Amino acid sequence: MKKAFPVYDICSLADNQHHDLLISRFAPYLQKHHNLALAHKHSFYHVVLFTRGGGKHAIDFKQFDVKPYQIYFMAPGQVHSWSFEGPVDGYIINFSAEFFQSFLLRPEYLDSFVFFTGDVNEQVIELDGTVQQDINRLFEQLISESAQPSRLNMDMIRALMLQLFITVAREKTEGSTLGVPGYNYTLLQSFRKLVDKHFATLRLPKDYAALLYITPNHLNALCNDMLGIPAGELIRDRVVLEAKRLLINHDMNINEIAGKLNFADNSYFTKFFKKYTGQTPEDFRKTQYRNEHSR
Repeated sequence: MKKAFPVYDICSLADNQHHDLLISRFAPYLQKHHNLALAHKHSFYHVVLFTRGGGKHAIDFKQFDVKPYQIYFMAPGQVHSWSFEGPVDGYIINFSAEFFQSFLLRPEYLDSFVFFTGDVNEQVIELDGTVQQDINRLFEQLISESAQPSRLNMDMIRALMLQLFITVAREKTEGSTLGVPGYNYTLLQSFRKLVDKHFATLRLPKDYAALLYITPNHLNALCNDMLGIPAGELIRDRVVLEAKRLLINHDMNINEIAGKLNFADNSYFTKFFKKYTGQTPEDFRKTQYRNEHSR
């Protein structure tokens, strides 16, 4: 069994590049880091455009078919793996959360792009023919600028990356997430961030409503209107996701995972996990291990 669950930072993947940034064509990146096919986490934002290839890739245990001119976005902390069929190519950008902070007056600007919120359903985008050429051109410019990094090159890279994000967001959402986010969107993002921080100890919508200075009914209405699910389900889904992430780390036993997630005992955790996934924690762990080692 795999003894450790790897978490990669940019420095561990890059050679002689800026410690906050790695830009590369995908084929040589894949050849050098073939071990990344196994499930792992990143401590950075991760953007990939496929221009050639097929197979599967997974983000937080949701499977996607690899297709040319499919672009996907990952936020720090998400679990990620892939299984390709035949030659694969494209482009990759890895960048830290700090990369834009000194460049933008709004350090939370990336949160205005729905594909960087950590919602798997928003992170994989198939680009149609009208923007494929524009996106290709931007990636080629990024490759060129990253070949000789300097202060001005880095600022140009930041500008090109923002142009890339805005182009994709405009194509996907017709501008609804651009500019200054609306009150409800900002409130929802604040709720999600609080859940990410406190899901192990705060499990009730009323706890988060109090932190947001709104009523539980307001919070539930917000989630139902914008996500189609109640606030309690979003909290529960986050607990289940973290349980899955921990279960593929074979260094931790089930009791340790139950304790880390603040369940009273192993039995309660097992009942909770099976209720919402259809599998016991042990069965989920075995299934993931078989899937990973059958590639």
